[in-house]
Amino acid sequence: MIRFLDVVFSAIGLLIGLPVLLLLTGIGYFDTGSPLFRQARVGRHRRPFVLVKFRTMTPDTASMATHLADSASITPFGRFLRRTKLDELPQLWNVLKGEMSLVGPRPCLYNQEELIAERASRGVFEARPGITGLAQVNDIDMSTPRRLAEMDRKMLDGLTVAAYFRYLLLTMAGKGTGDRVRS
Repeated sequence: MIRFLDVVFSAIGLLIGLPVLLLLTGIGYFDTGSPLFRQARVGRHRRPFVLVKFRTMTPDTASMATHLADSASITPFGRFLRRTKLDELPQLWNVLKGEMSLVGPRPCLYNQEELIAERASRGVFEARPGITGLAQVNDIDMSTPRRLAEMDRKMLDGLTVAAYFRYLLLTMAGKGTGDRVRS
């Protein structure tokens, strides 16, 4: 049922959001010269996939977990995208393709070995990674791997259709701040 909801909502989101996606792409082009950010992430069953987001940092920023990045690398437009969570919109394509879900554990980088080990020990990789979830609406980010993996498992154990909608509504209402960036 959740996969069906993912397909329906991501398709509707991409269709209705197309004007916004095009506008943000245009502004992003002028902001950084490269509006989309693509990065290999750890997916379901630890298979790699390419996550797509709007670029919020300068193109020369090293590929690392957000909590390790320097806030000086975030562009002014990128701050707006992060604050409004609009940087996540292109991930609807990842959801439509089946690489992600709207609700699930945030996909990590392959160099986040401690988080990968914590998630693997709890069976978190059996689920599709998601755009939002229990950890995100509770401000738990990838800087605390064990706590995040525990929260991911807790979310997956209680993931019902009602919980799925609750996480989506909390995220749309602005609950959670996203991954922290070093000041």
